[in-house]
Amino acid sequence: MKIVAALPTYNEAENIPTMIEALRALPVPDLSILVIDDNSPDGTGRIVDELAAKYPGQVNILHRPGKNGLGTAYIEGFTWALAHGADAVLQMDSDFSHNPDYIPQMVETMERTGTDIVIGSRYVRGGSLDENWGVGRKLLSWWANSIYVRLILHTKAKDATGGFRLWKAYVLRGMDLKRIRSNGYVFQVETIYVAEKLGYRAVEVPIHFKDRRLGRSKMSFRVQSEAALRVWQVWRRHRHLTPSMRAASEPVSAH
Repeated sequence: MKIVAALPTYNEAENIPTMIEALRALPVPDLSILVIDDNSPDGTGRIVDELAAKYPGQVNILHRPGKNGLGTAYIEGFTWALAHGADAVLQMDSDFSHNPDYIPQMVETMERTGTDIVIGSRYVRGGSLDENWGVGRKLLSWWANSIYVRLILHTKAKDATGGFRLWKAYVLRGMDLKRIRSNGYVFQVETIYVAEKLGYRAVEVPIHFKDRRLGRSKMSFRVQSEAALRVWQVWRRHRHLTPSMRAASEPVSAH
């Protein structure tokens, strides 16, 4: 299974070299790396250019002219991966909050179960959050996933806001990425909602979510509040979808 790991970056010069080496060291055959960099002022793009020259074909980069949103970065990354023959696309952060050590288990789960999507989940049995998170932050994250999103969208996924996912390529084609309009953290919610409405099946595997190793978090209260409001937009936009509305001629899952 040819897998492309898509990593959006903005000012991740401290993390990206270590992350790329960690991904290259994984016992996952035919895994390549695509960094989508938003013209990071700290030189992230230049660092990845050097690694791409050192590991041609295994490390790749898309340079974008400026900070243009997480959603569009992932869409460009997914599109690139599909155009380059990926059988599956891995989405993850580059700051080690998504531990690459979980990736072999995610790949094995996808191959063993034949599922369409594998989610690295904080909210299934065995999943957990950084022990340094305060009680309020933990409760907010739990409430957003376990109560708020599921109440509005009726998603089956317990971790609808997480961004550590392995997608079969045919799912991304069947979803029709032009349907996805969210450009912030609600992108994660919109993509899993659309996938579920179209009849694709996700399996969640437990992960421990660790705060970033280095650098500053890009999540703020304003960003979280905006994402919460946009969940309603996601519902209005896609509530009519059914499996018969898949964009590609993939068979409807019989799970």
